[in-house]
Amino acid sequence: MVQPVITVFGGSGFLGRHLVKRLAGAGFRVRVAVRDVEAALFLKVCGDTGQVVPWPADITHVNQVAAAVEGADIVVNLVGILYESGRQKFDAVHRKGAQNIATAARAAGVKRLVHVSAIGAKNDAPSQYGRSKAAGAQALSEAFPGATIVRPSVIFGAEDNFFNLFAGLARLTWVLPVFGCPVWPGIKLFPEGGLVDIDLYGDGGTRLQPVYAGDVAEAIVKICSDAATAGQTYDLGGPTVYSFKELMDLLLAVTGRRRFLAPVPFPVAAIAAWFLELWPKPLLTRDQVLSLTRDNVVSGKNLGFKDLGISPTDAETILPTYLRRFRTPARQGFNEA
Repeated sequence: MVQPVITVFGGSGFLGRHLVKRLAGAGFRVRVAVRDVEAALFLKVCGDTGQVVPWPADITHVNQVAAAVEGADIVVNLVGILYESGRQKFDAVHRKGAQNIATAARAAGVKRLVHVSAIGAKNDAPSQYGRSKAAGAQALSEAFPGATIVRPSVIFGAEDNFFNLFAGLARLTWVLPVFGCPVWPGIKLFPEGGLVDIDLYGDGGTRLQPVYAGDVAEAIVKICSDAATAGQTYDLGGPTVYSFKELMDLLLAVTGRRRFLAPVPFPVAAIAAWFLELWPKPLLTRDQVLSLTRDNVVSGKNLGFKDLGISPTDAETILPTYLRRFRTPARQGFNEA
């Protein structure tokens, strides 16, 4: 039996390495289309000899995209950026790049196209990131009718840019931020059992529904294997919705550290981001602050994990497996019950 060929754009990234491994395990032949082939060589060991092949392709170059999809049965687009840098602009990558892939895939006679967007992708999103993601999904669907759109919430896993970032900050500072808290704290005089009660966090800030990278990858494999998923949109979130404060509390519990959680209203966050986005690799940008002004949770309007027969893994199970290295020396040997 001839193995189907899948071209995965952005396959060497965080989500890509999870997906390529699972696609190879499912018997697909995988082309990993990336700008830097050398950086994708480690993926060759995910399959048998010749099963996983790094392929040079920049999604902003039409000829390279066409060569990468030629002869492929299925194409998956994982390419995305969190902030703009140099020629890597949101519109060029998220909209035009997605359109290039869809146009080339249709011209090459590709049977299926799967595109990873984001839950926050909406035409009226407050951030340029969210609007460009929505424009990309629309342009791709118009160029390739029947494309499947996958919209995950914040993705976590061993190489993520969320929990690893804040766990790293907890090593360097005694303060961690809680974004989205009220500008003015709530004050209650003479609460039961006391003289004054000061509420710094309100409802705990922005609500997120973090989803494990392995579960998102498994969902994409199932979508690639089932023709009935064509033309559908899947919103993928983990089993639990957390406030930003609850996520910071969870991170500190896993790493065994005690830190002050500083309430950061959005206006304050925007001022800090104005400086931080000047760094070569920004810790925070003003556009990301705008993204945080809306909750990033599954709405229930689209299909989800349940429709694919997948039970998503909770963060409490996965986080200890890769945040162990951030524990204090006294907690390095600690084992969870």
